[in-house]
Amino acid sequence: MAHMRAEDEREMMSQTLQVDCIETAGEIGALMLESHMIKSLNPIFNVRLRRLRKLCTLQVDEVGGGLMPIIVSGSDLGLGQVDGLYGLFSSVHSAQSKLRELSDQHRLCLGLIGLEKISKRGCFGLQVKTCLGACVGLEPREQHDQRLMTALADLKVHAWPFPGAIDLVEQNDSWIQRHRIQDWRYLSTSCSKAGNLKVSVQQSFDLDTYKILVKPIMLGTARMELVGV
Repeated sequence: MAHMRAEDEREMMSQTLQVDCIETAGEIGALMLESHMIKSLNPIFNVRLRRLRKLCTLQVDEVGGGLMPIIVSGSDLGLGQVDGLYGLFSSVHSAQSKLRELSDQHRLCLGLIGLEKISKRGCFGLQVKTCLGACVGLEPREQHDQRLMTALADLKVHAWPFPGAIDLVEQNDSWIQRHRIQDWRYLSTSCSKAGNLKVSVQQSFDLDTYKILVKPIMLGTARMELVGV
């Protein structure tokens, strides 16, 4: 109904000949089904969600006696399975842009976070007074590292918090659907009305699935059952 009311979607709706409806027992199941179907069917107008993105992330390493965020490929690190990763980005450029944004907000040294070279006089930020001088010893490196980790905290990519798969359970009166999830990957749905609904196993980390699941799982607002327990 929202599509039908939106002025900027009038052209799309004028090309619509039929509207089918698939009912689900809950909102999480609806969102995951939508994301899965868009990637499977490649509809013309769902450009953003149908992209299977190659993601990169930030890994904090010790470099030169302090901490430095390194931009790395998410596929090489087991996204969603290991701790110590920050941010999910579609490109190296977007990761660098985020680091520059955090540098402005937290007065981080662009040299110490790997975005500039540091000369004998320090970084360029020191000259224009946006850097507090950790690059030349005017500020203890430990203080800079603490601000860096504070800046990255909201970007933390959560590792899968269970030893194996779980069933995320949604219920609408007597109707029950169980969505099988492991390592943030959507595996399948079993339905008390329709039986088992097979979904192609997600072989790699999917950003859209992670965004749908991370809050209800990490905050414990969803009903979850360990598989085999």
